[in-house]
Amino acid sequence: MIVELGHFALILALMTAVVQAVVPLWGAQTDRRHWMAVAGPAATGQFLCIAIAFAALTHAFVVSDFSLKLVVENSHTLKPMLYKVSGVWGNHEGSMLLWVMILSLFGASAHWFGKGLPEKLKARVLSVQAMIGVAFLAFILFTSNPFLRLAEPPFDGQDLNPLLQDPGLAFHPPFLYLGYVGLSMSFSFAVAALIEGRVDAAWARWVRPWTLAAWVFLTVGIALGSWWAYYELGWGGFWFWDPVENASFMPWLIAAALLHSAIVVEKRETLKSWTILLAILAFGFSLIGTFIVRSGIITSVHAFANDPERGIFILAILGVFIGGALTLYAARAGSMEAKGVFGIVSRESALVLNNVLLAVAAFVVFVGTLWPLIAELAFGRKLSVGAPFFEQAFTPFMVILAAILPLGAILPWKRARFGRAARVLAPALVLALALGALAYAFGTGRSALAPVGVALGSWLILGALAELWQRAGRQPSRLGRLPRADWGKAAAHSGLGITFIGIACLMAWDVEDIRVAQIGESFDVGGYTITLDAVDRVEGPNYISTMATLSAAKGGQVVAVLHPEKRIYPVAGMPTTEAAIKNGFWRDIYLVIGDPQDDGGWAVRTYIKPFANWIWAGAIIMALGGCLSLTDRRYRVAAGARRQRNLAQPAE
Repeated sequence: MIVELGHFALILALMTAVVQAVVPLWGAQTDRRHWMAVAGPAATGQFLCIAIAFAALTHAFVVSDFSLKLVVENSHTLKPMLYKVSGVWGNHEGSMLLWVMILSLFGASAHWFGKGLPEKLKARVLSVQAMIGVAFLAFILFTSNPFLRLAEPPFDGQDLNPLLQDPGLAFHPPFLYLGYVGLSMSFSFAVAALIEGRVDAAWARWVRPWTLAAWVFLTVGIALGSWWAYYELGWGGFWFWDPVENASFMPWLIAAALLHSAIVVEKRETLKSWTILLAILAFGFSLIGTFIVRSGIITSVHAFANDPERGIFILAILGVFIGGALTLYAARAGSMEAKGVFGIVSRESALVLNNVLLAVAAFVVFVGTLWPLIAELAFGRKLSVGAPFFEQAFTPFMVILAAILPLGAILPWKRARFGRAARVLAPALVLALALGALAYAFGTGRSALAPVGVALGSWLILGALAELWQRAGRQPSRLGRLPRADWGKAAAHSGLGITFIGIACLMAWDVEDIRVAQIGESFDVGGYTITLDAVDRVEGPNYISTMATLSAAKGGQVVAVLHPEKRIYPVAGMPTTEAAIKNGFWRDIYLVIGDPQDDGGWAVRTYIKPFANWIWAGAIIMALGGCLSLTDRRYRVAAGARRQRNLAQPAE
């Protein structure tokens, strides 16, 4: 009965979304206030219906209702409760239901928190948001129904993919979807502005919080996925340039560019056309990511489905929305004239360069991701584009971006003097270069990556601190009175710098050792003595594990006892590697147990990972910086006041 209720709620959500898509938009075009007023209640109703459907599906997983086809294919009675719940979105159908629930949540939030929005703009935004909902609700109901029953339910299920049975990956998809789908709000605001034919500073102030929230969620989601890959897959890396990883990284880059571009629109009434285009492209790349994950065109541990027919449906949605938005953009772009003028040396110019670098970097990732597919379709050649291409093609843009970011942030608007800004940042530059030299002194001489990365990362951090000091008039008492958005920006830029340092030091100073070790044997790796003490068979709740006990000693003293595992999940018939990691501020000791050897030994992989945790610490600080900016009162009050003034003006 609960399953049928969920199915009915999903159908009702589609009907509500159709009403929300049509009635308010027509009301805005014909100036009928009562029709426009339908948008808010419809957005709330749509969210509640989808939430009921999602709750019904979650209940089926929790109670192991094996009359439901989806539960049979992705659950098992012995599975821990966390993974029963995460199994709801650990598959194509359930993850799409989560996708549309988040989509409707953002639409409802625009109604709940958008009280100061102009009536017509709000109606159009919610209508565009509902159109996206109609497309994906139809996609779910007609091609990916999560509520299909089985005529003869089995006694037990087939279990969830063992790779997905991990806390990191349990929380990774929801955060990633909050970012992916959150960019739909930027898209809806952009299309609504194009329909209305007006983009101004107030519009930019409204779109920035939604973009920032999506960017924060996307940052957390990408960081969780990277962390999971680091400790779960057992290969010792944090980023593989996998097509699905790239699919989340591209909208992150475009969203970062959109955030900075919207600042120029808000402050200087320029870059309007470019900002609208970025808003369209940011969500467009999110839809491309959805297509890549679910179409079967690529093979990845991240992929949800291998169904070309579903992929064609998503491709059609992508074509309709992005193609339609770009067509509308082409028709309206001429009316979005820039009002502000600025000099070559100015904050506007720095932000333009920032946008160009981010956009080109995203394009490089896009080309590298899809080129193997294009080469196979167009030329009949099978190619592989791996990490060396991305690292060589992508890294220069990030180096230039890091170099200009502190300087651009401190330049005045409209026209600036380079010398004055340089004097403010001179101490930060000297200290950053000194830290880079220190990294060179500690290095092995194998690569310049660590010194350059440390210098650039330190430059970002120290530059952010120098900007705060400058804004406070060089008086410590005024630091606490600075707007939260200033502190948030400084935290985000500093987090990026910390991530730069972590990536550079890890890639330059990583130590790897692969060998066959006998039980009781010791060997030295990177200044540590590793001893294989024992290997035991251990039974888990739904798996059988080969667990090793290894001790790591330094200077004759044991600093860690670690237990790497190789697990076999009998129901799914899949093995997984569980690395054992001794986390530290300066380095990680990373151990992996392999297969038994003919001579009685065991394959053991040992990695010493310097500054590994700085990568994810930087991402967390970036996300916290975004959250801090979102709490700035100006995001909520000033924009609303400006909207109220606009309401008093005659409608165009």
